Amino acid sequence: MGSTDRLFNRQRTVHEILGGGLVADVILWRQKNVTMGILLGTLAAWLVFERSGYTLLSLVSSVLLLLASILFFWSKSAEILNRPAPPLPELHLSEEMVNEAAAFFRVHLNALLSVSQDIALGRNSNLYFKVATYLLVISVIGSLTDFLTLGYISLVIILTVPLLYERYEDRIDEFVVMGYRKLQHLYLKFDAVCISNAQKWRLEKEKLS
Repeated sequence: MGSTDRLFNRQRTVHEILGGGLVADVILWRQKNVTMGILLGTLAAWLVFERSGYTLLSLVSSVLLLLASILFFWSKSAEILNRPAPPLPELHLSEEMVNEAAAFFRVHLNALLSVSQDIALGRNSNLYFKVATYLLVISVIGSLTDFLTLGYISLVIILTVPLLYERYEDRIDEFVVMGYRKLQHLYLKFDAVCISNAQKWRLEKEKLS
């Protein structure tokens, strides 16, 4: 199958499209232990939230309270018993790290504000319809399920669809390209019929006039 028969005429592999690094390895199950651990961990988290009645804020607060209490009493007991303090790394943010994070967020926030301004001022109709479509889809999906379930389902899709596509990409590309060409052919026929009918209607109107 040539590159013209691939989806989007791509020439790179799925692994290369996904970045070719650790993330691609995890998504394509080349790091099976890591991928399985992520799936099981998120499944356990989803079950905790769904079955225990915890919310994300309450769970995080409870975990932080437990951790702070353990470290606090560990430090106090270490002072009394002349034992070493808890082995904590130095909790410090360097100015360089803060500046890099600020620059990263500034660039992306400015891009978002620029897009929002273009939409609000009607400068880019295509962009508006794309954003409106995405927001509508998100709204519909959000009304059908909660955020945690949607997040878990999205993760499962991310960790299964690329793998299945990589394994059966020849068949999937052939099927999709064939379907696209059929739709394109039907559209051209429909367009030709519409143009022909419009020309006939114009000629009849000219004869009547």
